[in-house]
Amino acid sequence: MFQGMEYVYEVYKEKSFSKAAASLFISQPSLSANVKRIEKRIGCPIFDRSTKPLQLTECGRKYIESVEQIMEIEKNFRDFIRDWGELKTGTLNIGGSNFFSSWVLPPLIADFSRKYPFIKISLVEESTANLSQLLQTGKLDFMIDNCILDERTFDHTIYQKEQLLLVVPKSFPVNQELTDYQIPIEKIRDKSYLSEQIPAVPISKFTSEPFIFLKNDNDTGKRAFNICQENHFSPDIAFQLDQQMTAYNITCSGMGITFIGDMLLSLVPINPELVFYRLPGNTGNRNVYFYWKKGRYLSRVMNEFLKMLQL
Repeated sequence: MFQGMEYVYEVYKEKSFSKAAASLFISQPSLSANVKRIEKRIGCPIFDRSTKPLQLTECGRKYIESVEQIMEIEKNFRDFIRDWGELKTGTLNIGGSNFFSSWVLPPLIADFSRKYPFIKISLVEESTANLSQLLQTGKLDFMIDNCILDERTFDHTIYQKEQLLLVVPKSFPVNQELTDYQIPIEKIRDKSYLSEQIPAVPISKFTSEPFIFLKNDNDTGKRAFNICQENHFSPDIAFQLDQQMTAYNITCSGMGITFIGDMLLSLVPINPELVFYRLPGNTGNRNVYFYWKKGRYLSRVMNEFLKMLQL
């Protein structure tokens, strides 16, 4: 019904078929034929041709009002496309567990916001299980985690490599006989402990000490249990928790030993009441990933965020 509306609108603006034809660079008979074709299609005249200058009929006024609404919608969409292309509009929804939401994502989001200040960013803090469900249903664009998700459902990029360490309250007497195994926090923060010949601690030395474990559905919990099994060690578990950050805080209070990733230790404030040890074997080595739903359309905003991660 609105095909050819530009002809009608030009006549309306110029109040004359001859002036509108000149403006459109077509002949007046051709313009008149196009307008009559539209009037026939809608079933009533748009212009009262008996008046000078040309006036709209009642139907014509409604037609022009509708045309202007269509033109406004088209303009808004053109503006959106322009702004979208220049990242002046858009959204980014990212999720992470307590540690990632508190310590890893905020500086990344801040960097991205400084570069693209018009992008609306939301941060969701949830368990890994809930985050993966939100990601699968499209309610999240990305999630960050150190677990391994099903590659048939999710794509990923590696953000950082990470290694689990044993974290022990300094007040535990067992530390006194293990000084050769202890790692200064500075070496953890600059990663130099990975290249130096610091031996792995025999975890059997901690047989009589209380441990703080994460539950088996948490990657840290799974790896901690596997490390103990590989070393024929049965830990005395005092607490079993959901979040790595909570386990770390309880260890800081002196209530037990726990397994913590070096990423967390490199970000949280230094606590002089803790002692750090390297773990035996390779089970404690893992990657931290950014995940997104496999096969989904990656928006320009998502692509720019991924590019920033790779710098």
